[in-house]
Amino acid sequence: MSFENVSKTWGENRVLRGLDFDVKPGEKVSIIGPSGSGKTTILRILMTLETPDVGLVTVGGDVLWDVRKGDRARETKQTARTRRKIGMVFQQFNLFPHMTVLENVIEAPIQVRGMSKADAVARATELLELVGLKDHMKHIPPQLSGGQQQRVAIARALAMQPEVMLFDEPTSALDPELIGEVQNVIRRLATTTNMTMLMVTHEMRFAREISDRVVMFDQGQVVEQGPPDQLFGSPREERTRRFLEAVTGH
Repeated sequence: MSFENVSKTWGENRVLRGLDFDVKPGEKVSIIGPSGSGKTTILRILMTLETPDVGLVTVGGDVLWDVRKGDRARETKQTARTRRKIGMVFQQFNLFPHMTVLENVIEAPIQVRGMSKADAVARATELLELVGLKDHMKHIPPQLSGGQQQRVAIARALAMQPEVMLFDEPTSALDPELIGEVQNVIRRLATTTNMTMLMVTHEMRFAREISDRVVMFDQGQVVEQGPPDQLFGSPREERTRRFLEAVTGH
């Protein structure tokens, strides 16, 4: 997965500035940085929820966006095919409130991938067991806690069998006592699968624990990146040091 010279502007605000950034297959990468620095825009471009103004974005060697200077980004059949490789877990759970947990998880595999209902149910059952919610399959989302709903959202994303999983502040909408249960699921995915994972997070300790590499991002650019122990323990850039002092208190 790579971004080559990707820029994005909203009005006077340059959200991404000639971004060059890549994630190797199977790598677990966390993006940290201040609010408004463009972190989530990276994920939204990968999900085709936003279009780059210019630049090349590839996933698994396939083109997602290829926007030359002066052109407008256009979604093509290739964009749609490449997009299917990606799953995302949002801050808000975005579950269908009137559907059961099981129905939420099987909906996209049946409708988008054309999976048979029997296969979709079998896969969903495995995934709901993975996230610790097999006994809640018949519940509807309003009957669940926020942590449980986010775990359903993770199972739903995994049901599409993505090669790449994106997490956008996956615990930021949760009460403190529910954060751990969602982190446990993400930790299990990070340590037991070869899935490529890219996570935007403000949970520094969790990023240090599960990541192969941490990227410090500010003003639409990569400030610094490296192994977690190096970046958190002895950051090279003053901007990184100031940010970590502000969020960790030391």
